[in-house]
Amino acid sequence: MKYDVIVIGAGSAGGTMATRLSEDPHRSVLLLEAGPDYPDLEQTPDDLKFGYAPRASEMGAPHNWSFVGTGTPRQTEPVNVPRGRVVGGTSAINGQVFLRGVPEDYDNWASWGNDEWSYINVLPYFRRQETDTDISDDFHGFDGPIPVRRHRRENWLPLQEAFHNACTDIGYAEVYDHNHPDSTGVGPFPMNNPNGVRMSTALTYVNPNRHRLNLTIRANVRVRRILFEDGSTGSPRAVGVEVESGGETFEVEAGQIVLCAGAIASPQLLMLSGVGPADELRSLGIPVVKDLPGVGKNLRDHPLVPVRVKVKDDFPLDPDAPRIQTVLRYTASGSDARNDMQIFPSSFSTPLGGDPFDNEGIRLTCMMELAQSAGELTLQSTDPDVQPYIDCRYLEADWDRERMREAVRIVLRLLDHEQFRNIYDGLISPAEGDLVSDDALDDWMLREVCIGQHLSGTCKMGPDSDAMAVVDQYCRVHGIENLRVADASVMPDVIRANTNCTTIMIGERIAEWIRSGQ
Repeated sequence: MKYDVIVIGAGSAGGTMATRLSEDPHRSVLLLEAGPDYPDLEQTPDDLKFGYAPRASEMGAPHNWSFVGTGTPRQTEPVNVPRGRVVGGTSAINGQVFLRGVPEDYDNWASWGNDEWSYINVLPYFRRQETDTDISDDFHGFDGPIPVRRHRRENWLPLQEAFHNACTDIGYAEVYDHNHPDSTGVGPFPMNNPNGVRMSTALTYVNPNRHRLNLTIRANVRVRRILFEDGSTGSPRAVGVEVESGGETFEVEAGQIVLCAGAIASPQLLMLSGVGPADELRSLGIPVVKDLPGVGKNLRDHPLVPVRVKVKDDFPLDPDAPRIQTVLRYTASGSDARNDMQIFPSSFSTPLGGDPFDNEGIRLTCMMELAQSAGELTLQSTDPDVQPYIDCRYLEADWDRERMREAVRIVLRLLDHEQFRNIYDGLISPAEGDLVSDDALDDWMLREVCIGQHLSGTCKMGPDSDAMAVVDQYCRVHGIENLRVADASVMPDVIRANTNCTTIMIGERIAEWIRSGQ
């Protein structure tokens, strides 16, 4: 059977894409997912359903690809790179923060030759995806599939209350709605987990619409490569995919292919199919279909550095309580990029297989929302089961280290505040010796920096004049017919927010273009 559209990957963008495209009963859609499929809430496993404990994203968890990468040369162990392997993708294993980027993020995309992506143009697609249960105004949706809420202040944990009060006392603004375009300061995270249930795109987009006769969902299917023929314009034309399922290999045809496999798997699949940096492909014996040097480059993320803290013996720590509730978004000293930093408090737990909860302390996490440093990923093998090499290159830029140092010192100032008098019982990490100089602090940060789990940018959107652009602003792959990429990989730069709702917005936007023939 030949489908009108094949969507590869059923995550934040892919689940959205397949759902919206299949609203047209005359369009046949095949949604392919490498992981399993759970067709309703009752059959959804607890690690996916309940989002307070971080078990779904731990290394070795059943629905996690559990990739590894290199953070910095100073680190002796690889960084963990969680990615969802299930219908719902990473939206099914994430931290459930439903935060948008600031308007300047999308206006920057527009200024770089992608004028369709200005904030005023993307706002309707943010509203379309959500039902905000707390706020009703022109900036928020009221009838979308994903419920959005904020933890009410009377339900904040003591750590969250102390953090909020200390931040406002030292001069940061109090903000209730972090998805308002002008917001900055400290207040509750917008989250998509009513009653602690993680509302992935599987639960909100795919499952309510899987009854459609024109929507075919195939789970446990590994896409090995995209298939091409010579197109009518002389450019290659995508005509189908080669997949593996149940130990057998099949070819499936379609009029259009939309790659929604995420910032790691989308560039990996392009390169395995012969689309990417020509020299790198030839070195592995892959025939070059299209030389696009930007595939796998421009890897963006939000590097984070956790300050771990001992607590007093009588301070309550509940392993089943919400992980995060509040956040401080602020602009680093000397920065012209608003809200380029975040700090948020949480308790910390042990890895999968350890004790259910480490009651030793808390952490205040410093997260860089707009890093200068960028990494890359490259193929290690022509076997799609071998993950690409992920080189994050965190904190390479002097400016990144300067801002992260300031964030650590803001955390230390907060810990000295009277609000933490009955909580704070000394540092676990950094040690006192790590704080004696900028160089010492840099060395500690380069050893301790972690992944923000917001990988993006590896199939960069941009005009033909941008040699590193992989797709145009309609997310059509440059120089190839009938092939698009629609996920976090197309972001020219990472947004100053968690990436889930922006990735869903990308799926909404491109699905509408495909439906309209754009």
